[in-house]
Amino acid sequence: MALAAGLSLANAEGPAAGAPVLKGKAVTESNLIDALTPDETVVTRSLRVQRDTPGQQAARKPSASLLITFETNSAALTPQAKKQLDVVASALNNNKLAEYSFNVEGHADPRGEHTANQSLSQQRAESVRQYLMTAHAIDAKRLKAVGKGDSELLNANNPAAPENRRVTIVTDVPAQ
Repeated sequence: MALAAGLSLANAEGPAAGAPVLKGKAVTESNLIDALTPDETVVTRSLRVQRDTPGQQAARKPSASLLITFETNSAALTPQAKKQLDVVASALNNNKLAEYSFNVEGHADPRGEHTANQSLSQQRAESVRQYLMTAHAIDAKRLKAVGKGDSELLNANNPAAPENRRVTIVTDVPAQ
């Protein structure tokens, strides 16, 4: 039995709640480049003081989401997952994204023991990172694997939902 795992190229500092899931023909190099490329910011010499507002969200990071599959309780990539990661690799190797690093964040749903979910999520992140490095020569310095466990659900209304069992890739945009 296959376990669905969404590969989220997330647009939020935390969970990618509300981020669209790219499926089928929507998983293209150009869609991924558009989703992962940070907005250009204009640097000026002015100083702006801004008061923190309660409930204000942290700065969003570029993202997109894909549906990737793993075998149940496994971090092994399926042939279909590898095909989608091949598209991700093409985007990461594109000149528009060449200067950026990415966090590969593994996630698990809350079923099972918390420590087991933490370990599984780390293994999934490592599996994706390793595939991108070995199959597509993406520099290891550009990819950091992080296990998030079951702490960041995309679908809190259905904790067992496939989108909660995913790997997320987030563009690492330096703080300004």
